[in-house]
Amino acid sequence: MYRFTGRILAFTAAALLSGTVFASAGSMDDLIAAAKKEGTFSPIALPHDWCGWGGTFEAFKAKYPWMKINELNPDAGSADEIQAIKANKGNTGPQAPDMVDVGLSFGPKATEEGLFLPYKVATFDDFKVKDPEGHWYGGYYGVLSFEVNKDLVKNVPQDWSDLLKPEYANSVALAGDPRSSNQAILAVYAAGLSVTNGDAAKAPKAGLEFFKELNAKGNFVPVIGKASSVAQGTTPIVIRWDYNALADRDTLKGNPPVEVVVPKSGVVAGVYAQAISAYGPHPNATKLWMEYLYSDEGQVGFLKGYCHPARFNKLVDEKKIPQELLDKLPPAENYAKAVFPTLEEQEANTKEVTGNWDSVVGANVK
Repeated sequence: MYRFTGRILAFTAAALLSGTVFASAGSMDDLIAAAKKEGTFSPIALPHDWCGWGGTFEAFKAKYPWMKINELNPDAGSADEIQAIKANKGNTGPQAPDMVDVGLSFGPKATEEGLFLPYKVATFDDFKVKDPEGHWYGGYYGVLSFEVNKDLVKNVPQDWSDLLKPEYANSVALAGDPRSSNQAILAVYAAGLSVTNGDAAKAPKAGLEFFKELNAKGNFVPVIGKASSVAQGTTPIVIRWDYNALADRDTLKGNPPVEVVVPKSGVVAGVYAQAISAYGPHPNATKLWMEYLYSDEGQVGFLKGYCHPARFNKLVDEKKIPQELLDKLPPAENYAKAVFPTLEEQEANTKEVTGNWDSVVGANVK
């Protein structure tokens, strides 16, 4: 495990690549023409209130008004996305995903299984977290936080251990199913990291034991927490990525008031990776979408959704980010303790949590 230093998961770029049309971003005119011929693409698991995806869709359609976006299952977890690719091999219909947005730990394995189409966007050299051959890119990151309804929770929890207190009975939920959602899987890891004082090897089992105790005390609510459940009070405390929690705070506009807390310990940052399905029926339209996501405009779109984009530092250096947007970001000190689990640590945690949640915690999250 290591802190984010701008060199995380750095890989050496390799010469490219794919035998398909436009394996690199050499000719945008040709790519646009090929994408226009396809006329549509199907992304999966991109909810509009996550990381500013809704605004990014609108901006992309304004730039390419002839493009139809066929959105598939916006609430799918990372494992669901990978399964959707596998289930639709050879399917050229509307249910076949062209592009996925998955937790970083899902990228290498899916690449080994031949599920991703390699492609290097024009700005490929600007970002560090990526497959060297362009099978996937780490597009953005955030940290796990507590999203709290202040109308119902008078003493806002400041750390993981606080969640075990009796005053939080029937209050704490995850923002995904820990058997398939990268966000929830890493939340278990973060809790375990807090319990073990940063011991990455012991964190997965400790995290499961933490949620076992949380469930036994009656504090854990086995439903997938969302902005609506926070507002309605069915899940007054939701553990989720800071960018989603901050977006909910803005959306709810004080009704109820929401506080977003980065815990004092177990501050885990997560990178999400975007990739093109090797079996998607619209490869060129999807390549055009990827070019947009990693352009200056697309990267600023992530930031509007409170996500730290891959090219953040370069855009700041080049003064391409509006100051008013920078001013809306949480204080930098909130992220000082953030750690980025290595791929190996994430893979070990994913195996432990998904394989043992039912037997250890026994809460069927729906």
